[in-house]
Amino acid sequence: MRYILILMLLLFTGSCDLLSIEDRPDPNGPSLEDLLQNPTRAKLANLAIGIESASRFELGIYLIDVGMIGREYWRFSSADPRFTGDLLGKGTAVLDNNTFYITRPWGARYRVVRNAYILLEALPRAADLNEAEKKATAGFAKTFIAYQLLLNLNLTYDNGIRVDVAGPEPGPIVSRSEALAFIARLLDEAAQDLSAGGDAFPFPLSSGFAGFNTPATFRQFNRALAARVAAYREQFDQVLTLLAESFYNPSGDLRTGVYHSFSTASGDLVNPLFFDPNAPAGDALVAHPSFAADAEPGDQRLSKVVQRNEPASLDGLTSTYGFYVYPSASAPIPIIRNAELILLAAEAHIQLGNLNSAVTLLNHIRNTAGLPDYTGPVTQEALLDELLRQRRYELYGEGHRWIDLRRYNRLDELPLDRPGDDVWRQFPIPATENL
Repeated sequence: MRYILILMLLLFTGSCDLLSIEDRPDPNGPSLEDLLQNPTRAKLANLAIGIESASRFELGIYLIDVGMIGREYWRFSSADPRFTGDLLGKGTAVLDNNTFYITRPWGARYRVVRNAYILLEALPRAADLNEAEKKATAGFAKTFIAYQLLLNLNLTYDNGIRVDVAGPEPGPIVSRSEALAFIARLLDEAAQDLSAGGDAFPFPLSSGFAGFNTPATFRQFNRALAARVAAYREQFDQVLTLLAESFYNPSGDLRTGVYHSFSTASGDLVNPLFFDPNAPAGDALVAHPSFAADAEPGDQRLSKVVQRNEPASLDGLTSTYGFYVYPSASAPIPIIRNAELILLAAEAHIQLGNLNSAVTLLNHIRNTAGLPDYTGPVTQEALLDELLRQRRYELYGEGHRWIDLRRYNRLDELPLDRPGDDVWRQFPIPATENL
């Protein structure tokens, strides 16, 4: 495995065009051995920059995976029928364990994880970083490891993931509950490091971390991710505790948060979910018809889809709406934002029986979308329905609906668009484990 790490390290730090994110220093590409034995501020900064940048790799495939199975949108491609075949369970199709839709996002996430562990291994020998800077860097690396592992676990779910990948040989695949516990512990360790991390990181972060680019504010991002993990673990008291340490603002701007940034600058990555909403059906991203059909009248979030000039049809599927959550090639994609935190708080209050508190939070989401206050029954069952509705519309296209319905055992509520289609519960572990 070490030769793979050398290759990946050279990829992450040796190609400034591939990894440039705004105003970044050019990586110089040190060898792995040189980095581990002679780490310097500049070398470690280059690696940290590469970790953040590479966390965007194959993000588009991940979002297509979860968005299509969650019936949020369809990726039409006449060149690759596996999008509307395998992912939607057409006929006898199944999810293949050796196909791009699992091998590419799985491998990309683990490459970031392994490089973050290289950063952690090199840190103690960095003589030109003070102890606070080392702590800040460790907190950054551990947070990214946890985030990347969580994305892979979202795909494979009960099939589990590997969490012990710090050494030259990976550890065994562990269960979902074990993986979530590991991720939660790692986020807690990172939060402790960040608390001792001083006033600044010894490297820059992209514009997607504007407002969260110091150890103290990055810790708020870390605690927000930890609250998401606590909700996945059904630890709802802990959700509220963690939100109190995050950037959660129950009456604040829903857009405040941390994002993956993209640009059209030469060599940088563009937003992988940006498509012309009127693109030809042979190569398009179209909204699932149910998004518009199920919306409440007056919901301003319908602007996330655009009525096409002509319907798009492919493989027995037809949509009259183009997907338009990301209206430009440089539009950022949220990692986590205040809207999700408000909804996590509402979910926790519902589960803990604080129903009126949940209604107040849900009304902020509704009112921001141009909808009146909630007037339905104030019962746990009814409010969970309302919560999932608001998560559906507020977080549309951000990678949550399939995961939400799965954790509430409601995958049978997703529409089947053709006779014989299936809604998958999870992806298989890749055959080759592309680490």
